[in-house]
Amino acid sequence: MDNLDRRSFLNVMAIAGAGLAAGVPSPILGTPKDKPALLGGPKAHPDPFPGWPVFDRKEEDSLMAVLKSELWGRLNGGAVAEFEKEYSQLTGAKHCLGVSSGTSALLTILGALDVGPGDEVVIPVYTFVATYNAVVLNHALPVFVDTDLESFQIDANKIEASLTPNTKLVMPVHIGGSPADLDKIFEVTNKANIPMIEDACQAHLASWKGKMVGNFGLAGAFSFQSSKNLNSGEGGAVITNDESFATTCYRFHNQGQGGQGTSYLAGTGTRASNMRLTEFQGALLSAQMSRLEQQAKRRSDNAAYLTTLLQEIPGIYPAKLYKGTTNSAYHLYMFRYDKNFFAGMDRSKFLQALNAEGVPCSSGYGTMNKDKYVTDLADNRHYIKIYGKKTMQEWLERNHCPQNDILAGEQGVWLTQTMLLGSKTDMEQIAEAIQKINQYAPSLAKA
Repeated sequence: MDNLDRRSFLNVMAIAGAGLAAGVPSPILGTPKDKPALLGGPKAHPDPFPGWPVFDRKEEDSLMAVLKSELWGRLNGGAVAEFEKEYSQLTGAKHCLGVSSGTSALLTILGALDVGPGDEVVIPVYTFVATYNAVVLNHALPVFVDTDLESFQIDANKIEASLTPNTKLVMPVHIGGSPADLDKIFEVTNKANIPMIEDACQAHLASWKGKMVGNFGLAGAFSFQSSKNLNSGEGGAVITNDESFATTCYRFHNQGQGGQGTSYLAGTGTRASNMRLTEFQGALLSAQMSRLEQQAKRRSDNAAYLTTLLQEIPGIYPAKLYKGTTNSAYHLYMFRYDKNFFAGMDRSKFLQALNAEGVPCSSGYGTMNKDKYVTDLADNRHYIKIYGKKTMQEWLERNHCPQNDILAGEQGVWLTQTMLLGSKTDMEQIAEAIQKINQYAPSLAKA
């Protein structure tokens, strides 16, 4: 081995031995030409990403049509019913019910199942707090399951151990719009004879083995909140292939009453609410749906391209898609950041550097099971009355999620769906920004 080869070999081994790979050029991207913005260089992405929402005359005309009809509520108009028909066809579900939010969709499903005090509902720890809130509002006990680091989804292999005789249902969430491991989850719930409900609030047009998510359990919940890929400001939907359950959901969301009307009499069942979608929202959603498939393809294409670029950067790990995934909605583009390949620079500094490059990003969800908002449930007077102090203390101990501590506390990074509506150049500039940070990590860590 000559001196040059030996010197190169020792340099590579020194980097590997330290667990660092900062400064290694990407085979695809090459070596960065500029310094990071935090060190005085130009932004890798100087222009804004596409705005949201996207709309034109179609939305304006649909809203004006409802306005002029003077039929603004679903009980006397037809726009919500038309949207429900269109969304059923899009998702392949037999029944669709428009509701006032994604949270309302979950509450409608849980209400139709008569979830209540004494019941346990299995949910992922890595999710938006609405999943938890829907359970707690019914005074049921939320049971957290740890996260699969590679996919950001609920660890399906840990669900079975979380089941007890009090488990009423299992409610996986398709985080970021990518399907959870539905085959494994359904295997567990089917064996235990427990319903599975899909929280698909972020997962419009996501599919598993060619079938749209929301169709694999008893029901699926979707959100049309303003950040979502299908957007009416607020709104949601329940889909199901069970006609009887669809009827029960309709009655629950309409004060216990069936049909398109209302009366001064009590409805069917023992509890219900008003969670109806308005005609304005129904009309807006029908207009927005005209772009949904085209936008979904752009997100998917850009996400696939961005993944090929980021996989070349040491310490960056795009979220894994399970083998059954035929489409991700990519409501979020998620990846893990390993500081050991960035000179030990912690995630907060990485996020600061990436934002400075003109690439908006965040750390995503936190350790919800450890949040005071959640842990205080153990001292809630209603829960102590229902479950007892001892059970609530045991509940706190059951909710340890060590893998989620790593993902949420140290590694998770999010990019939003609107960024994936950009161009191929936008994707290259995102990767260039991260590569610059990797290349100059030792300097950034000291800055």
